[in-house]
Order: sequence, then C-alpha cells, then structure tokens
Amino acid sequence: MKWVKTDLRSWMMALAAVLFGAVMPLAYAPYNMSVVAPLSVLGFYAVLQMSRTLRMATWIGFIYGFGTFAVGISWIHVSIDQFGGVPLIVSIALMILLCGYLALFPAMSGWLWYRICHDKPAILSAFAFPSIWLVTEYLRGELLTGFPWLAMGYSQTHSWLFEWAPIIGVQGIGWLVVFIGVLLTQTVHPKRLVWALPIIALVGFGTFKASNFIQAEHTGKFAKVALVQGNVPQIIKWDPESQWPTMRLYQDMSRPYYDHDIVVWPEAAIPAVELSAQDYLHNIDSTLAWRESAMITGIIDYQPRTRSYFNNLVVLGRTESEGENPSYYYGNSNRYSKHHLLPIGEFVPLGDLLRPLAPLFNLPMSSFSRGDYIQTNLLANGWKLAPALCYEILFTEQVRLNVRIDTDFIITVSNDAWFGDSIGPHQHLQIAQMRAKELARPVIRTTNNGITAIIDADGSITDQIPQFEAKVLSAEVNQYRGQTLFSRYGHYPIAILSVLSILIAAITRRRHSTIR
Repeated sequence: MKWVKTDLRSWMMALAAVLFGAVMPLAYAPYNMSVVAPLSVLGFYAVLQMSRTLRMATWIGFIYGFGTFAVGISWIHVSIDQFGGVPLIVSIALMILLCGYLALFPAMSGWLWYRICHDKPAILSAFAFPSIWLVTEYLRGELLTGFPWLAMGYSQTHSWLFEWAPIIGVQGIGWLVVFIGVLLTQTVHPKRLVWALPIIALVGFGTFKASNFIQAEHTGKFAKVALVQGNVPQIIKWDPESQWPTMRLYQDMSRPYYDHDIVVWPEAAIPAVELSAQDYLHNIDSTLAWRESAMITGIIDYQPRTRSYFNNLVVLGRTESEGENPSYYYGNSNRYSKHHLLPIGEFVPLGDLLRPLAPLFNLPMSSFSRGDYIQTNLLANGWKLAPALCYEILFTEQVRLNVRIDTDFIITVSNDAWFGDSIGPHQHLQIAQMRAKELARPVIRTTNNGITAIIDADGSITDQIPQFEAKVLSAEVNQYRGQTLFSRYGHYPIAILSVLSILIAAITRRRHSTIR
C-alpha cells in the first residue's frame, strides 16, 4: 500500500509539472500573457521542491520542459509535415525526439538544483535556482549549433520587465522571471515574507529606474523605407516555371517605391542563384542608382569554383547618398553571408547518412556554407545596417557584436512561409523586438508572407503588414545614437552573478556535508 501511495504521488507530481510547462507558451506571442511565465515557474518550482530523490527532481525538470516545448514549438511540425515528405507518424516521432532533446536542459536544471540546493536555506536557493536555469538555457542556445527559442526572457516583451532589456538583455530578464517565480513560492510561508516581499519590491523599484534610464537618443533623422512582402507560396518557391513570375512580382510591387531611401526584399526573394540573375540585378541596380535609391534583397550565391552555396543579402543601387553610379557587381564586398545556419533546412548534420533516408533531409538548398561570425555592416544609400538573416536574429551575442556605434538599423529578412498559419512567425517577430530593445536600434523586418514590420528602438512595433497579404509597407525609420549597457557588456554581468550564486550554494553544501 505504501508503494501504491508513493507511485500515485509521483504520477501526480509529473502531471502537475507537464501542465505547468504546457501553459508556459501562453506567455509568448501571439498570446502575450506575460504573467503566465512567473506563475508557471512558481508551479514548477513548487513541484520540484516536493522531489525526494535526485532522479525525481531530474524527471520533474524533464517533463516540465517537454510540456513547454511540445506546445511552444509545435509550429516546427508544420514544416516537417507539409514539406518534409515523411509520413505523419514519422513527423510526430521526429517532433517527440526534438522536444525530448530540448527537455534535457530543464531536466539538467532539476538535477543541479537537487544536487546543490534541495537542503539549503530558502533564500540561498532563491538566488541559485534562477542562476542554474540561466546556465542550462545558455547551454541549450549553444550546443549542437544552439536552439535558444522560447528563452524565458522573451516572454516579457509585453510586461514591465521588458525595461531591463537594454541593461541585462534577454537572459537577464529570464533570470528575473525565474527569480520572481521562486520568490512567489516563499510567500506561502509567513516567516519568509520578511525577506521575499522586500526583494520583490526591490525588483519593481529597479524596473521603474530602468525605464527612466535613457541610453540612446533620436537624432532627428530618419530613413524612408519600403518593405515588400510578396506572399509567394512556399510550394512554388523553387519551381522553375514560377521563377520569372516571382521575380517580376517583386519588381512590379517595388517600382512605385523607388523614390524611397531603401527598398527591402525578403530572404531569397529572387528564386535564382546570383550568377544566373546578373542581367536582372544590373537592370534594377542601374534604375535605383538613377532614382537615388537603394535595395537590399536576399539571394542565393553559388560559387562554381568551390561548389559552395551561401545565403546572402546584397545591395543594389546607391551605396552612398551622393552620386548616381550603380554600385553592384558580382562578388563585391557590400554583401552579407549568413553565418548561423538552420539545421536540416540549410545544413544536414551527418548528411551522408541522413539524406538517403527521407526527403526531409534533402530539401532544396540544404547544403550551405557559413559566412563569418562578424561582418561589416551593409551600406545602402548612406545608411549602415547590421544584418541578421532569418534564424540569426535569435542569437543575441552575434547580433550584438555586429551592431556598432555608427550602425543605424538592424535588418532581418526571413521566409516564414515554411510555418504556415502557426504561432512560429509571431514568436519570431517577438524575438526581433527584444533585439531592438537590447541594442536601442530600430529593426527593419521583411518576410515573404508575414509578419513584415518596423520595430522602433524601444522594442515597440510601429508599422506592420498582416500575414498572407502581398503588400508593401512604406514607413519612416528613426535614427538613434548611443550605446546601451547591454550593447557594451552583453550578458557577462548576469553570467558572473549566476556563476557566483551557484558556487556559493555549492560551497555551502560541501561545508554542510563536512560538518555532518
């Protein structure tokens, strides 16, 4: 009978953990219920504290993470199911494997917490657990090329904690969310209210001060931009018969906006390799130079000598704001080559082994080469833009290091048609909002089928085009100058705090064990 009660208790804990994890994605776009994040952590941490063994704590972390990712990245199944060419049962199995892998990192949090903190004073654990979470979340964003999607900090783009972004970045905000969730678990203990409530109040006061800490200022200048959303269905994207109609569509949509400073097309808007589209590119280049404008477009570059593909952005028309000479030629340096490639979509790990197994591992253009980690800003009509191609906007440190003091804007282009009418594109836009706020630079975001948008330096969306509409967004984008604390120091301050918190907890545990 005792075994039955214990087993039932374990199952109830697991059920609670998976439910707390499953509701966590409500904190992210498109739902933006930010308060759900600390409440989800509250529930998770409360269940974790009930763990009586190391194995149980690890399992609670795993099942919480599995619930979060099974719901939060369900949009990936859209691309696997619709374009992967595999049976439904296989696509579901692949999603289970992916969610299981990502859940290993919350499981690591549970394991480390139990090893270091489970018998420690509550206040020590309150500081150590958010630090443990941050370390494991960092590892998730780095190992096997990294997948930092649904990092805890992104849940707060519509909350008061968003004001911390220019100071401590997305990981720092994530630390605060977990910290608040842990502190809330202590409010049920009257004796712990003495220190828990004052700390929560201190976080609130710090947020108020952060919101009044001006780190970048509008110069009074602005660029007039036109963002072209062609809404080309993914199923015909690389169809040879659709190549010219697609190229003509983007050109026809853009022509009325050649009086703007910059026209922007999305990722791989031109469905042809760069060498074969030279006449088309030079024609646009000459016209834009004559009209005193510039264009940034995505295009695939295939270099026959090295047999290498690159996912590129190139600039057509004017480079500087003066002069009418066309600036584009094949191989010029005013281009950007994507560094952080998307697994399966742009490179296939163990390709020789996996490619013969299913069409999923042999998608068009899935053998790209990497560009450099740090590259020069694009120069278009006198404006300097730091690029992040599609998936790259997710990698905070890479974007930070490519935004310089004289960078005017961040530009990110994408093709989210792979993910249909799912929550993925909304989460992708939310990530771009975080980059704008962290670095105090407007983000120009152009996509094939949505969501195309202008994000101001404070992280707010000023203009956007709805999904699944062929439309052009004409807007003025403000120029800012100044550097945020985050742009100078990145996540190093919060990383140092986290390491120190974990070390103090670990040392305290060792001394306590020695005394016993």
